[in-house]
Amino acid sequence: MQVHRSHYQIMKLKMKTSLRVIKRRKFESIEETEGSTLEGTLKENLDIVEVDACTHPGSFGNMCIRCGQKLNGESGVTFGYIHKGLRLHDEEISRLRNTDIKNLLHHKKLYLILDLDHTLLNSTHLGHLSSEELHLLNQTDSLEDVSKGTIFKLEFMHMMTKLRPFVHTFLKEASEMFELYIYTMGDRPYALQMAKLLDPQGEYFNAKIISRDDGTQKHQKGLDVVLGQERAVLILDDTEHAWTKHKDNLIVMERYHFFASSCWQFGFNCKSLAELKNDENETEGALAKILEVLKQVHRTFFDGLQEDLVGRDVRQVLKSVRKDVLSGCVIVFSRIVHSALPTLQKMAGQMGATCLAELDPSVTHVVGTDAGTEKSRWAIKENKFLVHPRWIEAANYFWQKQPEENFALKKKH
Repeated sequence: MQVHRSHYQIMKLKMKTSLRVIKRRKFESIEETEGSTLEGTLKENLDIVEVDACTHPGSFGNMCIRCGQKLNGESGVTFGYIHKGLRLHDEEISRLRNTDIKNLLHHKKLYLILDLDHTLLNSTHLGHLSSEELHLLNQTDSLEDVSKGTIFKLEFMHMMTKLRPFVHTFLKEASEMFELYIYTMGDRPYALQMAKLLDPQGEYFNAKIISRDDGTQKHQKGLDVVLGQERAVLILDDTEHAWTKHKDNLIVMERYHFFASSCWQFGFNCKSLAELKNDENETEGALAKILEVLKQVHRTFFDGLQEDLVGRDVRQVLKSVRKDVLSGCVIVFSRIVHSALPTLQKMAGQMGATCLAELDPSVTHVVGTDAGTEKSRWAIKENKFLVHPRWIEAANYFWQKQPEENFALKKKH
């Protein structure tokens, strides 16, 4: 069986080789002083020629990773999550991306960037557990064999973490289609610890764990620190505004609120799943639904002849899949809060729906919050669907048209 060696494994080997070369050259320069002056001069000149010919593709600290020459100033992008102190210049980043994309597409894989908090798991400070969540302290799983657990007390971090239902199956199946990354706004120690809970055998992520310490922009995530071509990258994250430059690559995830502190953080005045002693459904929850979307995108991208892959763009595939969700739906909005209307219209449009300002016979759905409005009464009279805005939001999260009866707007008595 042919094994796909990732650019991270290749890069690590290159790093070790470069460091050995640098150390060897230092040793050889000491030896040169013990030989003849002529021999030493020739070797010195040859070294100078080699150094001058080097394009300095990157650096460790202030030394070139290829020739070992001391470099002045810092340039390029830092890739500290691959190797501490590593910086790569734009040309080398481009070269690595071009090389890796050929290898990856040959193995019918794309890239998938995964957020941690509220996407794959939910964490809380032990001191933030509500009184109704204290029972969890006696129900945590062993850290000795995390592969069999879902909820963990991390005393050394004063934290409790709950893995999202279906996450193990999700990672296993996704890894067969994608090169997986973690990208979190948490700090590096937190990111590494969460990776150990999700991937105890190191099968999925290896060195591909990016934290806020590795980003190039404050409060933003970017693909500039990912060694993958943007046209082959998908992103799964609950926070859209973290990816302002890469929204076309993004699948927005429904947030996982297991702990009360998570509900408070986002302004929800409701009980958490932990307080309700409940959880997402393993096979009908968000990760299970999104895995089906990923399979569809992957299948569509690789459908057809292998030679056509060079020009394919996963962003266009994602847009096409999204447009099928509400295709054929004609929507009129009724008495929606003014600030929320543009978002709902954009969301519906991206999913292939047609949004009208006024009623006409082609309308299939009236979306509102009050069953007593003129448009709502028309929908009831004409036997059209009358649904709450959550119908659109649910379709957006699950990438699937939801049963209207689950979101039907009832007339108040």
